Parts: sequence; C-alpha cells; structure tokens
Amino acid sequence: MRGINRRGSRLDLVAGLIIALAMPALSVVAAYAQSATSTTLTAGTLPANSCSQPLTIAVTSGGSPLTGGTVTINDVFNGNPVTVASVALSSAGTASPTVDLSAGSHSLTATFAAQTVGATSYTASTSTPAIPVSIATECEFTVSVSNITPSSTANTLTLTPGQAGTATITVTPSVEYTSTLTAPMFVSISCSGLPDQTTCTPTPENLEILSTTPEICPSGSSASACPPTSSLLIQTFAASSASNTPPHRRDSAPIAWAILLPGALCLGGLAFGARRRRWLNRLSLLALLGLVTTLGTTACNPQYDYKKHAPPNNPATSAGTYTITVTAQTNNGVTATTHSTNFVLVVK
Repeated sequence: MRGINRRGSRLDLVAGLIIALAMPALSVVAAYAQSATSTTLTAGTLPANSCSQPLTIAVTSGGSPLTGGTVTINDVFNGNPVTVASVALSSAGTASPTVDLSAGSHSLTATFAAQTVGATSYTASTSTPAIPVSIATECEFTVSVSNITPSSTANTLTLTPGQAGTATITVTPSVEYTSTLTAPMFVSISCSGLPDQTTCTPTPENLEILSTTPEICPSGSSASACPPTSSLLIQTFAASSASNTPPHRRDSAPIAWAILLPGALCLGGLAFGARRRRWLNRLSLLALLGLVTTLGTTACNPQYDYKKHAPPNNPATSAGTYTITVTAQTNNGVTATTHSTNFVLVVK
C-alpha cells in the first residue's frame, strides 16, 4: 500500500509539473488567438445627376456586431486600385459613408484590417463579392487624403494627446468641369468630426482651380502642373499641468478697510442724528442703500469669481476612434458645390 501511495504521489507531482510548464504556453496561445470577422458592403441608391455614392458597411464576429474598429474602402477604377476612404465603426458595428467617384465603372470593397477592439483581437476580412458601381455623372472635383503621418494603417492618423499629425489634401477637378470655367474657382477646405480639444488647420485654406488645371499629375511634374493641394495639420492637446491659482494681492484687504471703515462710521453718525432731524433719516437710508449696492456689485464683478475660484485645468483630447470628414466647397454666389472624403483619427 505504501508503494502504491508513493507511486501515486509521484504521478501527481509529474502531472502538476506538466500543467505548470504548459500554462505559459497556453496563455501565449490564448493571447494570440483571434476571433474571425465578416465584412459586408452595400451600395445605396445613387441620387439623380450625382457622383456621390452612399454606402453601408457592417462588420460582425460570430454573428454579433463589433463595437468599434475601422474599415477601409477600396476601389478599382480603370484597372487601378486606390483607397477611397476610411471610416470608424459605430458601437453597432456599422458605418454609412458617402464616397465621390469619377464617371465610369467601379469595383468597391470594404476591408476590416486585423485589429484589437477593446480586449479582443479580430482577424481581417474583406467584403465579397466586390460591389460594381456605375457612375454616369462626372464630379466637378473630387477630394482625396494622402501622406498621413504618423499612420499605423491605411488612411488612419494615430496620435497621443499633445501630438500633431499631418496629411495632404488634393482637390482634383474634372476636365469636363474646368473646360467650362471662365474665371478662377476657389475651393475652401474644412474638417468636421473632430473630438474636443482638437484643431484642424489647412494651409492654404482656399485652393484655386483654373481652366488649365490638370486632372492628373504625371510623375516628376511640378506643383503648377498638378491638381492643387493643401497641407492639413491635426493638433491634439495634453491635459494642462500648469498652476492656475490666481495671484494673491496682499494690499486688497487694507484698501477695502480704508473704504468700509469710514463709511461705517459715517452711517453710524447719520443714524445717531436721524432721531433729531428728518432729513438726516432720509440721508442715512440713501447712504445705506449706496453701500449695499456697492458691496453687491463688487461681489458680482467678473474678477471676483476669478480671484476666489481658479479656472479649471484644460482637459486632454479624449481617447477614441473618430471619423474625420474633409470637405471641399465652392460657391458661385447662387449655389454651393460640396464634395468630401473621410479618414480615421485614432487618439490613444
């Protein structure tokens, strides 16, 4: 019996050692395990005489929608693959962007790159089959984003609070549109969808398009022989760490006493003499009203709150994933023409 017990103890010890050695390997495998995803892309109804195609994107994993992440929209036009835009998924795992496309046949796909959402890692997936889209109306111009820095994935600007990033905005006019221009056309650049404590500054803010502005930019061409561009600066902000305690003025109390003490003595003298003379009674009431008014207006002075209650520190840009819309707009005095594109801002 003793031999059996000893043998059983040894077996238990060996099994414990095997489990202890296997646990790190199992944890590594679990850490690298990824959940499979499925991405779908649906084209909405194209408005009449429009080049702006509405799309609907959905990403699921195990039948459940993802609660975040980013998706890139790709296009194959005339045999040339190009990234059209990137968008952030909503908490329902969907996105509804609108993309501006040149006249002709397009083959669109939506790609969800392998990424971590929350505490879960997900595999990449691409919508299949590609959606064929036919555009009959030529855009007056299209807007594109390139040279995003710093970038972790395509069309995604990744920053930490206090850091700045840059991108190049290109406005490409169509030949059909520029050939009808009789005067220069100015297109203004703006951003929307920015989180709080973030600024967007295009330089220049207005781009000029002439009847001679080309539609394409051959390699090695000068800037004047290419569509106009604007440099976009995205600036985030870190939390303010400077002391915001207002300066303390030691001489404020003596000045206050120098005013209030004589005033109080005068009021006391008026109150004493008011019993004998009626006009002193009225004068004392008027003086009291003036003192109360002075004290009230002093307490309500804008500087009072600043001196007694320091302003709060500036907060940092909130972490998150945001869809930034870059809009280019021109106006002929009667109607406004607007086209836009999207990219993703990730604040860590």
